[in-house]
Amino acid sequence: MKAVVFRKGRGLVYEDVPDYEIADDEVLVRVANTGFCGSDHSLVAGGHLADGYILGHEISAVIVEKGAAASGPPVGTRVCIRPSYCGRCINCRSGRPHLCRIARRTTGIGDLPGGFAQYVKVFGQMLISIPDGVDSQNAALAETFAAALHGIHCTSDRKGPALVMGGGPIGLCTVRLLKILGYGPVVLFEPVPSKRDIGVLYGADHVFDPLEKDADQQAFAVAPGGYRKIFECSGVKANISRAVLLAEDAGEICIVSMIFEPVSLEAPFLINLKEIRLTASNSNTHEENIQCLQWMAEGKIDARPLISDYAPLSRLPELYRERIDTGLAVKVLLQIGKEF
Repeated sequence: MKAVVFRKGRGLVYEDVPDYEIADDEVLVRVANTGFCGSDHSLVAGGHLADGYILGHEISAVIVEKGAAASGPPVGTRVCIRPSYCGRCINCRSGRPHLCRIARRTTGIGDLPGGFAQYVKVFGQMLISIPDGVDSQNAALAETFAAALHGIHCTSDRKGPALVMGGGPIGLCTVRLLKILGYGPVVLFEPVPSKRDIGVLYGADHVFDPLEKDADQQAFAVAPGGYRKIFECSGVKANISRAVLLAEDAGEICIVSMIFEPVSLEAPFLINLKEIRLTASNSNTHEENIQCLQWMAEGKIDARPLISDYAPLSRLPELYRERIDTGLAVKVLLQIGKEF
């Protein structure tokens, strides 16, 4: 079958790989669409992947074969793919199966080959059925919305003014979900005009260029007491200090982006004086994916405005060099097999 694999010293390469043979407890799915995630870029750019590894975890697919002892939906079911979990460890029993340390198997971002290929081999527990009315392009990007929803769930249930820092896919999804959940006003900080436009389309009440000198003053004019929730989705480490300044008393800051460099705070005492809660998020749960798929079926979420680049799998190495690594793409979606 065809796949895009990581090759040491070469990066992403489109090539032939051996067809999969499934064991009794495994399921084979035919991939329809796979999205390229920011974490995929980090892994490729960092070069810390095994030679020959296949990335890709934002997947929509159809079950084509099941082992004799495999669990999950029947052959022919349209599915998304999420990590497995044991259900018995402290994280699973505490409602955090996405942090399972016992039986977590991950497709395209861990130990199992991913969706930048025509087929993927998984376990039944990893499959989520796609509801009627949701096409394969939306379904592939449900996980992007679920990651944003998980960031919101990592904060309390208090509604109010919310600020999203960064208009990449996760930030834009966060804007849309905050509006669905009843937050307001919702403000987006994003320097790229085209991304600010998507923010408006997704319901942002105000969008500001954070590089403008008076951006913070504009933000305070919208929420004079500061922001009850701030979601850092840009990966810009200086935004943590900025969020502390913009948060209201007893406000909450959730770091949704992955920041790999040391972070220092300009005024750490403000965390004490304001009694700010600083938290972070990682991945998402099956239930959050199911919720986002349901909102898609109800017409509350449409992922397609996020797609800046839509192309066949064979073009991924080129798109990575020209659009992803340069920061020009918002969301790359690959058309790999028959869509639905």
